[in-house]
Amino acid sequence: MRDLDPAFQGAGQKAGIEVWRIENFKPVPVPQSSYGNFFTGDSYVILKTNALKSGALRHDIHYWLGKDTSQDEAGTAALKTIELDAALGGRAVQYREVQGHETERFLSYFKPCIIPQDGGIASAFNHTEPEEHKIRMFICQGKHVVHVKEVPFARSSLNHDDIFILDTAHKLFQFNGSNSSIQERAKALEVLQHIKDTYHDGKCDIAAIEDGKLMSDAETGEFWGFFGGFAPLPRKTATDDAITTDALPSQLFCVAKGQAEHVDADPWTRELLDTNKCYLLDCGVEIYVWLGRSTSLDERKAASGATEEYVRSKDRRKSRIIRVIENFETVAFRSKFDSWPQSTAVAVSEDGRGKVAALLKRQGVNVKGLLKASPSKEEPQPYIDCSGNLQVWRVNGQEKTLLPVPDQSKFYSGDCYIFQYLYPGEDKEECLIGTWFGKQSIEEDRISATSQANKMVQSQKYMAAQSRIYEGSEPVLFFAIFQSFMVLKGGLSDGYKNYISEKELPNGTYTEDEVALFRVQGSGPENMQAIQLEPVASSLNSSYCYILHSGSSVFTWIGNLTAPEDQELVERQLDVIKPNMQSKPQKEGSESEQFWKLLGGKSEYPSQKIARDTESDPHLFSCTFSKGDLKVTEIYNFDQDDLMSEDIFILDCHSSIFVWVGQQVDSNIRIQALVIGEKFLECDFLLEKISHQAPLYIIMEASEPQFFTRFFTWDSTKSAMHGNSFQRKLSILKNGGHPTLNGKPKRRAPVSNGGRSVADEKPQRSRSVSFSPDRVRVRGRSPAFAALASTFENPTARNLSTPPLVKNIYPKSDASDSSKPASRSTAIASLTASFEQPPREKLISHSVKVMAESPAKSEPNFKENSMSSRIETLAIQEDVKEGEVEDAEGAIIYPYERLTTSSTDPAADIDILKRETYLSLADFRTKFGMTKDVFYKLPRWKQNKLKMALQLF
Repeated sequence: MRDLDPAFQGAGQKAGIEVWRIENFKPVPVPQSSYGNFFTGDSYVILKTNALKSGALRHDIHYWLGKDTSQDEAGTAALKTIELDAALGGRAVQYREVQGHETERFLSYFKPCIIPQDGGIASAFNHTEPEEHKIRMFICQGKHVVHVKEVPFARSSLNHDDIFILDTAHKLFQFNGSNSSIQERAKALEVLQHIKDTYHDGKCDIAAIEDGKLMSDAETGEFWGFFGGFAPLPRKTATDDAITTDALPSQLFCVAKGQAEHVDADPWTRELLDTNKCYLLDCGVEIYVWLGRSTSLDERKAASGATEEYVRSKDRRKSRIIRVIENFETVAFRSKFDSWPQSTAVAVSEDGRGKVAALLKRQGVNVKGLLKASPSKEEPQPYIDCSGNLQVWRVNGQEKTLLPVPDQSKFYSGDCYIFQYLYPGEDKEECLIGTWFGKQSIEEDRISATSQANKMVQSQKYMAAQSRIYEGSEPVLFFAIFQSFMVLKGGLSDGYKNYISEKELPNGTYTEDEVALFRVQGSGPENMQAIQLEPVASSLNSSYCYILHSGSSVFTWIGNLTAPEDQELVERQLDVIKPNMQSKPQKEGSESEQFWKLLGGKSEYPSQKIARDTESDPHLFSCTFSKGDLKVTEIYNFDQDDLMSEDIFILDCHSSIFVWVGQQVDSNIRIQALVIGEKFLECDFLLEKISHQAPLYIIMEASEPQFFTRFFTWDSTKSAMHGNSFQRKLSILKNGGHPTLNGKPKRRAPVSNGGRSVADEKPQRSRSVSFSPDRVRVRGRSPAFAALASTFENPTARNLSTPPLVKNIYPKSDASDSSKPASRSTAIASLTASFEQPPREKLISHSVKVMAESPAKSEPNFKENSMSSRIETLAIQEDVKEGEVEDAEGAIIYPYERLTTSSTDPAADIDILKRETYLSLADFRTKFGMTKDVFYKLPRWKQNKLKMALQLF
């Protein structure tokens, strides 16, 4: 490591790609502008650095060998790769890449493809651009990444199975073999775009030629004209490229003193690998080299040399060599062994960290923080708008019962539930339909809940997102929707009661009079839970706060490891569980005798916080599902364009699994999306011991919610396009790189439940009485406002100094100022949460009418919403007092009555599409309940809905 090549100094310290070319047996950095340009006569070293969510850096090192590179250059690249790995701490996976046989991981760094150029340093001739354009032809192979190879410009090169690109002086032709897939054709179009931009400066025509289309088409005739006219294609013959070594039996060798000795063992286990030695595992296409942690750098270089010699002697020069370090083996390598002990992420020893830090410091790298522990993780965001409407059903056999508002956040561990959440999206209303399975629920109820939820999704033409959630594995998104959530012992379904009776088990369903213990958890008022536990001392935990009640006595227990925020949650949760009673605080270590008596006496209890699965770096897989057999292919360095409309993809974040279903997927496969997700959890392809009860989401193409799209750089216009993947990309390519829509994006169909509109159902909660999510809420506004609000609080609830803060924790795309107070509309919602209110659309319309009309002209249900309108009107008056900019000088202003569509004296010379712009600022705020600035920040569909309610549209 002291002799580290100067070219590698400071390498791998930030996420990204770094490339070196071997020149005179030394690595020379390649300018970033030339990344992806490879010469057939050269060898290269490529370092890919990934920044993980944990804060650590992960490295993959590749050395690429051009088909004309010298053996000396290739050997130098292999050795320099080992040196670079040693300098980075000896944890990187190292790949040998041979031109034309690169791994998909390597090709994913240089999307859409690499097209090596003739020439090189060692061969003493450099690549030069020809003065005249030479007609070239390329074959494109691959569904996820494209292997591109130049083939002779001749009819005999074409076949029915592959895709070809003909590069002429003024036009690019893509020839789609009749047996090629739509996905392959779509990926080849990305190569076509690359050639157009790289070799034609983006200035040439393009044409797609379908195999079997006759000369009647002008572009088809033009294409065949380059080959002297149309003639039948020859049958494809097996080439050297097509020959694989998958059928060869795997063999294990121990490498000692540069020689590979066969290891005769069956089965293979982890114990066979000695930390003081190196091993070679021949699996056919892949040849793995395992380097023991205690081996020296020289021993590793000797093992690498022995592997290269092994490859040459077996005439396996096209095999991929992958070197892995002990404790940092890839999933593919570990899967070759019958038993491999599960281990958590292995940390580098402090001694090892010190050596790496000292080396990097000598190189001038800032090593501050290298020896420190990883930073504490922030509370995860739900990535969903929390101002929507929630409905909850409890499942009872084949039936489901709609729960009233007070009960919709109280679940029993012996029951199953279905919930439907409607919330505003970017350009339309979004919907999430989910199931929740209690730990004690019976299988029959789970099957019924799944079936009924599926029917709800089908009734919406699969435009709603779907989730499956188990008790104890709820994601933060679920808690954010429910905000204050309780899990109670027992169950109410007939199936659960019968099961308890048959097993002669006590029901134990929660009642107000029994001794009950609740653990309180969460991150704030908008995300807090009370979980009922067995009322025994061993259920306590020093990292949590608890509520214990029995009859007329209520205790709150504060663990020594809790924070003030946790203790505040206990008070808020107490208002939900026992709102009329004063609690007796118990500090851990100074409890009363009565407290321990209710718990049956003292006993030992844990102090560690309950570990929950954290979100890991996402992995994307393409899926093939047939006859119950699931096969997956990982997509590396993925982006939105990798999601093909004809396929199903799974996004694995460890703590949650997303199944994305393309619009072109066969309906028989689409309905099995949940089964595919469950199968993925069972197979555990990443060997990460993922829980079978991890939250599972089903996402349909063109209806992707933000809690899914956040993993991509997302362009919603792409998912709004029609046609298959090839047709869409061809449309973008012909349109100069911009999506074109066939009309406007389809709006979400009205949500229904078994054919019945949501409007027909009585809603369970209106989160927002006011229209604007941007309205400002100021705590403790004025005595008048506080007095009015307090008259509508639950009369049985204890009064806190401030009402519960129900904030919108949905990250806005416009990065709004986080210093602003939370939305006032959500504060009003918190005051009225116990009142049943009309659906969101009707409520908005009615609230506007209440303010716009006199009481005599209001709707029949005016009394029902008088509380909402009074709070709204007073809030508007309060806002006006805060000051407002006057109307712009010279602006044309009309009274509201002259601007409506039903006016008997309509204003003349106005833009009828922008009637609201002629209102004065004061009238605008009175009618819309917000300022003009706030109104025009709303999505267009929201603006139109509000204008329609006021007869201004």
